[in-house]
Amino acid sequence: MEKLPLYVGLFFGLITLLTVLLFYKASNHSRISGIVLLALLSIQAVFGLSGFFTVSDTTPPRFFLLIIPPLLCTLTLFVTKKGRHYIDSFDTMKLTLLHTIRIPVEIGLFILCSYKVIPQLMTFEGRNFDIISGITAPLVYYFGFVKNKISSRILLLWNFVCLALLVNIVLNAVFAAPFPFQKFGFEQPNIAVLYFPYVWLPGCIVPLVLFSHLVTIRQLLKRERNTTWIQDSVKPSAISR
Repeated sequence: MEKLPLYVGLFFGLITLLTVLLFYKASNHSRISGIVLLALLSIQAVFGLSGFFTVSDTTPPRFFLLIIPPLLCTLTLFVTKKGRHYIDSFDTMKLTLLHTIRIPVEIGLFILCSYKVIPQLMTFEGRNFDIISGITAPLVYYFGFVKNKISSRILLLWNFVCLALLVNIVLNAVFAAPFPFQKFGFEQPNIAVLYFPYVWLPGCIVPLVLFSHLVTIRQLLKRERNTTWIQDSVKPSAISR
């Protein structure tokens, strides 16, 4: 967008690359993950630069082509055997650290709001409380995984709360965009995410953050079930003594 200085686009580009790098490390340097993510970024960049997503009066909006493919990919991974095997190979410790990326994202959204390309409700001055997830992520990473001072149930609770915060801002962002079903932000619609490189926020960063929560929740639930099974197995032997 012409109204935005170059540094804002570079800032979001760096945030995206950092998110991808953290995700790649959490996947234990999976080559497939790296190739898929680079291909995704490239395709989204081509369409974003062409102005494809700025056509917002279609039904459904072209913008949905940014978010539906990653969601379908995530769903496929969770419902297939090979997909679940891939999911369980992730390092939840590193996935937790990935959520720190939400701090610069919120700073970036605040900058975009100051240039009048997204509404205030999408910032921490409005309805967006997602920065809480970013601020608490290093604490959860350190005390939950490095020091092992936080139980699995507390880690689960944190992931569910942060997931709810993510869903909250995503819904507000979608309903503030200039689509036929727009509900909020009429004085200043959410137009930034229709342009490159900001298309990477809904098209890559948000799906990776969502995926990180879902993978961590799955692994924590498995850990809880295994712990319960072990405890139940020990009880009869203790009674027999």
